[in-house]
Amino acid sequence: MKTSTIRLSVFVVLVFASSFSFANPVGKEANEAEITPVENLYLGNSIEKVWKISYSEQENPVTIALRTVGSGKEYVVRSQFFEVIYASGPEGFGVKKIHSSLREVPAKLTSSVLNKQQFQNQRILTSNNISDAYALELIAGFLPDLLNDGYKHLIF
Repeated sequence: MKTSTIRLSVFVVLVFASSFSFANPVGKEANEAEITPVENLYLGNSIEKVWKISYSEQENPVTIALRTVGSGKEYVVRSQFFEVIYASGPEGFGVKKIHSSLREVPAKLTSSVLNKQQFQNQRILTSNNISDAYALELIAGFLPDLLNDGYKHLIF
């Protein structure tokens, strides 16, 4: 009888503890993003597709424009306050600085918003060839980490 009571107590404690360790935060911390295609938008011959990523209803969405460059693809990620490129090519998929010819946001502003350590960490997210859908998922998942803590409110 005593053994059954101890086992039951241990079971209840484990179930109670596991409910906290697997709890998923809701809202900002979950980094849930809504990715929507932008239709009927002509941005020139170099842009193939455009999407918007929204992390909340209050913020300004981030725009992603797909460009094919040589044997790879570039996803130009832009907001009012920062811009970067996530590139897919023979070396893999990861973040890189935007070309000066594509720059619309002042470089100093972008530099202030982006986290230098995360920029280095995200240079190669995967060495595999990936689809546009998977690239968008990676961008949506890693973009919040790319922003300095003081600027995360720009996307949340």
